[in-house]
Amino acid sequence: MATSIGRLSLKVLTGARNSIIRKNPVRLISNTTSHSQNAAQLAHEEDAEPVPLRLENWETTDLFEIGTRSVFSEEHDMLRASIRRFCQEEIAPYHDQWEEKGEVPRELWEKAGENGLLGINISEEIGGLGGDWLATTITMEELAYINCSGPGFALHSDIAMPYIARYGTPEQIEKFIPDMTAGKKIGALAMTEPGAGSDLQGVRTSARQDGDDWILNGSKTFITNGYLSDVVIVVAVTNPQAKTPAHGISLFLIEEGMPGFKKGNKLRKLGLKAQDTSELFFDDVRVPSSAILGKPNQGFYMMMNELPQERLLIAAICAASMEFMFESTRNYVAERKAFGGTLSNLQTIQHKIAEVYTDTVVARTFVDKCNKIHNDRGLDSNSASMAKYWVSDMQNQVATKCLQMHGGWGYMWEYPIAKAWADARVQAIYGGSNEIMKELIQRHCFKPFAKKR
Repeated sequence: MATSIGRLSLKVLTGARNSIIRKNPVRLISNTTSHSQNAAQLAHEEDAEPVPLRLENWETTDLFEIGTRSVFSEEHDMLRASIRRFCQEEIAPYHDQWEEKGEVPRELWEKAGENGLLGINISEEIGGLGGDWLATTITMEELAYINCSGPGFALHSDIAMPYIARYGTPEQIEKFIPDMTAGKKIGALAMTEPGAGSDLQGVRTSARQDGDDWILNGSKTFITNGYLSDVVIVVAVTNPQAKTPAHGISLFLIEEGMPGFKKGNKLRKLGLKAQDTSELFFDDVRVPSSAILGKPNQGFYMMMNELPQERLLIAAICAASMEFMFESTRNYVAERKAFGGTLSNLQTIQHKIAEVYTDTVVARTFVDKCNKIHNDRGLDSNSASMAKYWVSDMQNQVATKCLQMHGGWGYMWEYPIAKAWADARVQAIYGGSNEIMKELIQRHCFKPFAKKR
């Protein structure tokens, strides 16, 4: 495996090793060669040491155990150890107060940048950390393992940044990517409108050309990172006469401070309370042509290219949350005194735990397979839709079962399961509602019969 590492210097602890100093554990996990490819190459080398067998997490007694899951490598383990330490020290102790405030502090974003949690899957040549997709999922998982949903790192790093990295001009990339990797600029994506949720073709925000500039008008809602955002990718109609709305949508890079760009109050949500979410308003915002992302009227196609990763990201978060809920609930029922013993002595609880455990490891198996495919060649839309729909639905079922096993205490906000239950509900809604996911999946199912229908 490659031995060059990215820009971050960290002390990491892995396996039975002592603490050692390594520089930037991200570049070790490059996009060029997957762990399985390296393992296969080593296995055929005459003097190669045997590749150690990695247990899947359900083969151990702890779903969080570092060093498990065949999709990962030892370098991923070192990265996980450093990210886990950061989450436990810099996020978990303060998350309750951030929920009260409705946002995480900007200082956290900069600390996350300093410690290599942002822009992991963005090429190092343009200012990212140059890690693979599997590496970037580690941040999502570790936040779920501490039940802290406030930091909008995934939206920033794995939804907003890839648009700029893949479709931006050299000037746009240089302007935004390094600062976004450092946490100095916070990114958001503004698709959803008050009258158009999952229907991207129902967008009403518009931009008309005025000389070399564009004049942007409209509003967006439910925008993650919206309140703190420094740069927002805004979806707008630029050709209302197009044959279909898909042919007339463009993407604009709108920056904090542009005249006419205003942010609404932070929205008060059922869950994800520490994640700043707001409305955005555009009142005759004059946008230079240099702020168009990609080509005019090509925005819909860019979104279609990027949505599979967004939906896989949601599935990855859901699977990790299921693991958290299982571990938290198992610990609770093993300690909670009831009926002369503990809840775990009751057969009805034992069977319910077995259901949750099985559902969780099945979801993990599917998500890891999808992550591996996406890491190697990119995941197709149908697979991403299935992952997003099924795992988020299953997460909600697991959340309800786990809360029920907590009894009345599960309804109290100070118990982690209450927040996990509330946070789970939106996963079936955003990123395209699960009803939309089923519509996309059925098209694939009937594709061989399309000419006959």
